[in-house]
Amino acid sequence: MAQVAELLQVLDVDGKTKGKGPTLKAEDFKTLFRAMLATRLFDQRGMNLQRQGRIGFFVPSSGQEASQIGAGYAMGPEDWIFPSYRTHSIAILKGLSWRRLYDQLWGNAQDEVKGRQMPNHFSFKDIRWVSISSPIGTQISHAAGAARAMQVRGEKACVWAWFGEGGTSSNDFHAGLNFAGVWKAPCVFMCENNHWAISVPQEKQTASTTFADKAIAYGMRGVRVDGNDVLAVYEAAKEARERAVKGEGPTLIESVTFRMGPHSSSDDPKRYQAQSLFESWQKKDPIERFRVWLKAKKLWNQAWEDEFTKRIQDELGKAVEEAEATPAPAIETLFDDVYAKLPKMLQEQKAGLLEQIRRSGDIEKAGGAFPL
Repeated sequence: MAQVAELLQVLDVDGKTKGKGPTLKAEDFKTLFRAMLATRLFDQRGMNLQRQGRIGFFVPSSGQEASQIGAGYAMGPEDWIFPSYRTHSIAILKGLSWRRLYDQLWGNAQDEVKGRQMPNHFSFKDIRWVSISSPIGTQISHAAGAARAMQVRGEKACVWAWFGEGGTSSNDFHAGLNFAGVWKAPCVFMCENNHWAISVPQEKQTASTTFADKAIAYGMRGVRVDGNDVLAVYEAAKEARERAVKGEGPTLIESVTFRMGPHSSSDDPKRYQAQSLFESWQKKDPIERFRVWLKAKKLWNQAWEDEFTKRIQDELGKAVEEAEATPAPAIETLFDDVYAKLPKMLQEQKAGLLEQIRRSGDIEKAGGAFPL
């Protein structure tokens, strides 16, 4: 049996320093907290919008903010991101505007993927954020290939692949880690173990003692970190990136955290989770833990947080109004972005569709609801 990987911690569950923390400046710590809090506020607004019927679908990340923001802060500007659909927190950390996020959630005319992806399936070329895929685990093998390509080119950067513990049961997990391990590709595999692959608990997902142990089979380093400790995650991710860039190979990081809410707006965790389990993890809330630590360091006070919260809420409200008022993409954009020159067959289909709309009216008025 493989040796159980040590759980790395800097802060204990009460927010007190347990181990040696990162050598960051006071403003860095504040930035981490602001990004975590802004993500929580964005998630709350997103779930409300879906419940109000204003967007069709939303995937929250409440409870996993430290796991994501800590790793995101260790990324380099030239790194590539192959995310899961729960990692929009990193886009928030990188300073993307709320409007760009909301445009995608509405799939409107300003949406960078023109309404062709499900909500929460973001794609941002300027921050090297590759489009999210719904099939579980496919981004893992994509990331491994991209990392190998960077290695061949001699680029001193890293690729990050994000997935949940359920993603380790996918074929792409094996293919991706095996490939990256063989080539020592500069990749960090971030496995967020939030204990539930929708309604499947982790004990039904694997016979391994930990998910970090799986790294042994692929000849790479496996690290297990407290995913509700933003400072520990940052330290683990920073070291993994440094190893990758130096040519020392990939790392599999198991970030042990908990999904404090539904898998998505289509899910009801009360149907398969005991309330006592949620309450026990609620006491380990990553934002509250870090808040306690910041307060002890005199880097936090209630007035500071209240002012920041109000500003973010105002910004979110304005972005929502603008995104909601933006019309849907023009119907003819259905035929864009595949061929440099539209083939005759598609030209005929496009002309036929536009003629049908001219004769019968707007195709959207035919009805139909979001499938989820």
